[in-house]
Amino acid sequence: MKQNQSNIHPTATVHTSAIVDNSAVISENVTIGPFCYVGENVVIGAETVLESHVVVKRDTVIGKKNHFFQFCSIGEDCQDKKYAAEPTRLVIGDNNVFRESCTIHRGTIQDNSLTQIGNNNLLMVNTHLAHDCMVGDNNIFANNATVAGHVHIGDFVILGGMTAVHQFCHIGSHAFTGGGSVILRDVPPYVMVNGLKHIPQTINSEGLKRRGFDAATIMQIKRAYKALYRQNLTVTEAIAEIKELAAATPELDMLVDFLSVPNRGIIR
Repeated sequence: MKQNQSNIHPTATVHTSAIVDNSAVISENVTIGPFCYVGENVVIGAETVLESHVVVKRDTVIGKKNHFFQFCSIGEDCQDKKYAAEPTRLVIGDNNVFRESCTIHRGTIQDNSLTQIGNNNLLMVNTHLAHDCMVGDNNIFANNATVAGHVHIGDFVILGGMTAVHQFCHIGSHAFTGGGSVILRDVPPYVMVNGLKHIPQTINSEGLKRRGFDAATIMQIKRAYKALYRQNLTVTEAIAEIKELAAATPELDMLVDFLSVPNRGIIR
C-alpha cells in the first residue's frame, strides 16, 4: 500500500517497513516504528509514538503524545455478532500509554457508534477495552484487566490486575478494584472493591490523599460510605443521608448523582 506523503507531516518518522494508508493523517513529530500498520481514515496527533508491530485500524482518531508499545491492536472491529461492518469510531485523547498487547475496539450502532478514551490513562500489558466503552482521564488499568462492552469508567479509577468488568457496568471516579475482582454491578465513586465476590471493602482513602483530598473531606466520604454500606439503609434512604452530607461537602454530589441514575444496580 502506498504512502501518501501529502498526509504525512514532514517531521514525522515512518519506518520503511511500516504501512500507512493513503487516507491516514500523520501529524508532526509522530514516530511509526517497524512493521506497524495504520489503516484508512486514521488520524494520529503530534508526538505520538507507535513502537514496532502496532496495528491501528480504520476510523480511529488519536490525540497528542500517546505512546503505543509493541503488538497493540487499536480500533479493531468489535467482538459482537451483531456488528455488520457499519462505520463506527474510536477516539483517544492525549498523553495516554498503551503497553504491550493492548486491544481496543471501535463502537457499535447499537450504542453511539463510539468507543472513547480520555487523557493521561495508563493501560498496562494485555488489557482489553471492548466496544462502546467510555473512559475518562487519569485511570490505570493493570495487567490483564478486561472491560466488556458499553462500560463507563470515570476519572482516577484503578482496575487491579486481572479485573473483569461485566458489560454495561458503570465505575465511578476514584474507585479501586483489587486484583482478580469480578465486577458484575456498578461501583460507586470512591469505593474500593476486592475479590471474586466484588465485596465493598472501604473507600479508596489512600488514593484520595494522593490526589489532594483533605482529611475533613475524606472523613465525610467515609460517612457517606457507612450510610450506603454499614447502616442497613435502602439505597433511597442512603441517598437522602448522603445529600445532607453533600450540603457541606460538594465532593459528594458526584456520589449522589451516580446513585440516582438507574443502571445495573450497585455492588452491596
